Amino acid sequence: TKDVEVPLKGKHVVVIEDIVDTGLTLKKIIKNLLEKAPESVRVCTLIDKLERREEDVAIDYRGFRIQGGFLIGYGLDYDEQYRYLPDIYALR
Repeated sequence: TKDVEVPLKGKHVVVIEDIVDTGLTLKKIIKNLLEKAPESVRVCTLIDKLERREEDVAIDYRGFRIQGGFLIGYGLDYDEQYRYLPDIYALR
């Protein structure tokens, strides 16, 4: 809901994401950024989750890729719980 407040024309932009899931939101963000004429837009994510991917988005830098499972911990939550866990776990 909030747009970028600094000029991006001619600049290199890196989008940092915790997890890329469906790709829907990221695709919209990239489209919005490209309208501002940056030199480049790159995507960095800790987790590239392929199970529910609906949009093909290029991930330039990733921590790791997973096929499926619901992840919790390290800031990721389930029903506002478990985000405080120091590691990432998959609920099965």
